[in-house]
Amino acid sequence: MFDLPTETVLLLALAALVAGGIDSIAGGGGLITVPALLLAGLGPVEALGTNKLQALFGSGTATFSYAAKGHVDLRRQAPWAVLAFAGSVAGALLATVVPTDILSALLPVLLIAVALYFAFKPRLSDVDRAQRLSPVLFGLTIVPAIGFYDGLFGPGTGSFLMIAFVALAGFGVLKATAHTKVFNFASNVGGFVAFAAVGAVVWPVGLLMGAMQLIGARIGAMVAMRIGASLIKPLLVVVCVALAVRLLADPGNPVRALLGL
Repeated sequence: MFDLPTETVLLLALAALVAGGIDSIAGGGGLITVPALLLAGLGPVEALGTNKLQALFGSGTATFSYAAKGHVDLRRQAPWAVLAFAGSVAGALLATVVPTDILSALLPVLLIAVALYFAFKPRLSDVDRAQRLSPVLFGLTIVPAIGFYDGLFGPGTGSFLMIAFVALAGFGVLKATAHTKVFNFASNVGGFVAFAAVGAVVWPVGLLMGAMQLIGARIGAMVAMRIGASLIKPLLVVVCVALAVRLLADPGNPVRALLGL
């Protein structure tokens, strides 16, 4: 079934389990799974496509876990989820023809800004606050835009959705996490469809990791719902900083050239 050594398969399974738990709480699971897939010998496009497949299990499980506890109404969010899906498909298709050097340079800066916001923003809790955008305007603009980004590039999607829900929609941290998983799941589906259409998915590896993602996401969602903002906020800060560092460590990142590294 697998053309990989047993220890590599076990490493991928463990990476997916841990990523599923972290991603269901604060996003950033791809920080673990994409490098693991690359280390396993998959090419960049195959790694991204296979990552989308396995991420479906984690984001889908987290979505339905939060919905089952009443933290998100799936029927009300379905139209906006369709827009996230469409945006992701468009972004994934565009990714085949548009260079992403600018995004590679800007993303670490944006992620650090998100981390600073959540680290120093006072009174962040699970209580909703005043919204700056109406639900309709938020759904028509922010959701498809971040879905598009997820298909085009991907890293940090969950973090950007979180800050949008907290800063613009006025959601409490736990509610924002629940809604983030809905749209992250929809954009994962869109990206997966695009990658699968061009044959860039290694199915056996993706399905194995998906099964482990399912377990990790279930555990992570349960922990997040029990502890709430006191866990989500610091973990989100750590994930954003770790993802920024990981991107800056890439020898091909344009920021390294600008800094003379």
